[in-house]
This record gives sequence, C-alpha cells and structure tokens, in this order.
Amino acid sequence: MTHSAESIIDPDIEICDPHHHYWKHATNPYLLDQLHADTSAEDADGQRHNVVSTVFVECMAEYRTDGPEPLRPVGETVFVTEAAERSEHLPGATIAGIVGFADLTLGEGVAEVLEAHVDAGRGRFRGIRHATSWSSEPGIHAAHTKPTEHLMAESSFRQGFDVLGRMGLSFDAWMYHPQLPDLVDLAGRHPDTVVVLDHLGGPLGIGPYQSRRDEVLEACRGPLIELARLPQVYMKLGGLGMSLFGDGWHRRDARPTSNEVADRWGDHVRFIIDTFGPDRCMFESNFPVDKVGIDYPVLWNAFKRIASGYSPDERTALFAGSAKAAYRV
Repeated sequence: MTHSAESIIDPDIEICDPHHHYWKHATNPYLLDQLHADTSAEDADGQRHNVVSTVFVECMAEYRTDGPEPLRPVGETVFVTEAAERSEHLPGATIAGIVGFADLTLGEGVAEVLEAHVDAGRGRFRGIRHATSWSSEPGIHAAHTKPTEHLMAESSFRQGFDVLGRMGLSFDAWMYHPQLPDLVDLAGRHPDTVVVLDHLGGPLGIGPYQSRRDEVLEACRGPLIELARLPQVYMKLGGLGMSLFGDGWHRRDARPTSNEVADRWGDHVRFIIDTFGPDRCMFESNFPVDKVGIDYPVLWNAFKRIASGYSPDERTALFAGSAKAAYRV
C-alpha cells in the first residue's frame, strides 16, 4: 500500500490524543516505540504534529492469568502504568491517562475492581470502558465483552454504573449506532457520571448498512442531539480508519489523503461539534486500529482541515482542552 506524504498542517497546536491502545504481539506490537513513532512522525521538512499527551483505552492487554476473574483486567492497568511512567522520561508523547475495563454487571461488587485499578494506576487511572457493541447481523461482530443487545438497560449493569459514578470515574461508551438510545437513557439517569462516547457513536457502514450511509448518519443525529442536552457527555471524533464504517480505506492500493478524509467525514463531524460544542468534543486517533486505513500524520491533518473554520479557542478545545477536561489530565 502506498502511503500519503503530506506536509504537517498547523504543527504548533497542542494535541492530547485521547484514544489509543497498547499491546504486546509477536508480529504486530504497539508499545512505546510504535506509539512514539506515530505521534512523532515527521514530514519532509522535519515538522511533526505536536502530540504532547495521550490516553490509553482498554484492549484486553496483559490481563492476569490467575486469581479472581473480575480482578484479572487490573493486569492491563499495571502494564500500561509502567509504560506511562517510562514515557515521562522519553522524548515524545506522555501517556497521561488510563481507561481500563471492569465488568459493570458485578453491580456493587465492581467497587473492589475499580479500587484495584486506581491503586495500580498510581494517579493515572481515569475510568473504564465496558464495550456494549452488539449486532445480530452476519459479519458485524459483538464486542470482546460479549454483551447482550440491551446491556446498558440491565439492572446489574446500572448498579455497577452507579458505583463508577460515586467513585468519580468516567465511562467510555462504545456501541453501534442502533444502540444509541440506550445510552441516552443511561446517561440521562446518571447526570453526575462523565460519559465519553467513542468513535462518533459507531455509525455502521458494513453488512446491511453498506451503501446506506446517509440513512445511517441521519439515524445517528436524533440520539446525538439528545445526548448533547446532557452536559456530562463528551464526544470522541474519530474511528475514521475502521473497516466498520464502510469506507474501505484498508482495501485501497493508495492510502487516503487528508483532503479525502476531510471531504468524506467533515460535514458529519462538524454537525457533532456544532451540536455538542467544541468544549465537549475531542479528536482521537484510535491507533493502531485506525492504522489499517489511515496514516497518523494524515489523520491529524484531516482533523485540522475539518476544524479549520473554528476559532483558535475552539480548536484548542477540540485538539486538547476537551480531552484534558474529560480525563483530568
């Protein structure tokens, strides 16, 4: 695949990348070397995006292999905390926040798991993501958490969500767009718990949703407008390289340019920004997942093109301020 070589747009604006993963893998690792290679990638003139800090989001990395099952995900926080501490002493972006996993269906019992995460994070643990993405359609896979269709409506999940809020921790939401009404109801009943909705709310573009893009985006807009009325809900603007969105970037001989990405997604992303306000929206890389479709410097160039019509203060919020506020980094 041919990579796009572009000059970095607006290299001085500070970026907090609020969504990346981190894992060991025999042939496809994504560790500090790979993270820093992406966040520090230079153009032909030696310019780079000013990625100062990042937030790790759970990906089932380095779970404990023994001990009580609910506590095994704490191994991931231990693993990433060690990387975060090393990142503070190396050139490149610092891993400033950690979002782990805890099974909210444990109800009140999830408190023990969350406390263990907080201890393991040594000041960096910010909340959890309990992915609820589910579909009955062939070829659209449910999340690794093996959720039910309406998991967010189940009483045990909501009891766990209560505990999360009482502990002052945030909830990253990942679902497919038909499930957005469940998040509207959940967040509406818990006004004091910060919710960060990942990847534009999961507008599907594969399976039965292929070639129905306008219809899908229109279906997203009603629930997003309702979520925007809840001041504790933030939006992550990204996931644009995922095959789930149906753009097929990963199947091309040549990777997309930032102009192509901005043309494809700009109108919908700006609708979300204008609906929630820049102070509750944050651009995200979702690397290395999005790496299958888009190069890191090109992705951030696309975001800068999409945001070019906003004021300097609004761009500051979109690229760093909102992420820092949501994740307290």
